[in-house]
Amino acid sequence: MRIQNVVVIGGGVLGSQIAYQTAYCGFNVTIWLRSEGSIGRTQPKVDALHETYAAALAKMNTPEGKSPFVWCNGLAKPDSFDYDACMKANDAAYKNLKLELDLAAALKDADLVIESLAEDPKAKIAFYEKAAGLMPEKTILVTNSSTMIPSTFAKYTGRPAKYLALHFANNIWKGNTAEIMNHAGTDMQYYDEVVEFAKAINMVPLCLHKEQPGYILNTLLVPLLDSGMYLWATGVSDPETIDTTWRLATGAPKGPFQILDMVGVTTAYNIVVMKPGADDPTTIPGMIAAKLKGMLDAGKLGMAAGEGFYSYKK
Repeated sequence: MRIQNVVVIGGGVLGSQIAYQTAYCGFNVTIWLRSEGSIGRTQPKVDALHETYAAALAKMNTPEGKSPFVWCNGLAKPDSFDYDACMKANDAAYKNLKLELDLAAALKDADLVIESLAEDPKAKIAFYEKAAGLMPEKTILVTNSSTMIPSTFAKYTGRPAKYLALHFANNIWKGNTAEIMNHAGTDMQYYDEVVEFAKAINMVPLCLHKEQPGYILNTLLVPLLDSGMYLWATGVSDPETIDTTWRLATGAPKGPFQILDMVGVTTAYNIVVMKPGADDPTTIPGMIAAKLKGMLDAGKLGMAAGEGFYSYKK
């Protein structure tokens, strides 16, 4: 495979997971971060992923490990599982994963750049314009945006033919999906290379045939999350009761607010404030935005912060 050097832009919940999974699968990986403060927030995520992978592998190595409720397809295939080799890969990923503040240094030999910044169009455009002159000619650029389509940003990248979307699900080692979506100007040679890369990091490539805001997963998921937040913001019920209703009635493992805690409250807020009427507290988007803003101000950012709709403090 031509792709060997991978740079992930941003060390948030998914950015850190994408980087760690890619390193686990043997690629040279760098996470680019904006500041020393970002390193202070990202390194604990990397530390936690090292422990999470080790614990998952240990459980997979038990008699009940091949149960679909236990097995993590992002870590190994059941018919070729080598526990010792996987543990070595986990330790190597932890040791070799790099955190970098210098964008030029991070990008200088990149084969693939995965942009995983917050769902803020201005921030994404600012990054693309800054990075355009720093990436080598060979670099393929993808976005992990969960809601925005690549044609929105292609003209800012300096390489529209080598730009497309590669979107991952949370808990990447278990929910090993990779949605791949091009825009009209994408050269399909690079689309195919991204499909092969997705396979190489143990993902299942889910190929979209046209642009769709929200891709497949979030087109299905966002209405559920929006409905949960509607019931909460309008006072119909509380997050725990709403989650319990959904789990008991459908057999789903998590309710909408447990999912929101995994995704991160900041991401939910950034998405809702882009909706029409979000600046009007009398509208539904405005009510949801105000409630989420209150959580952000209180530091209740979700699972990664130790508290969101639920507390995860030990």
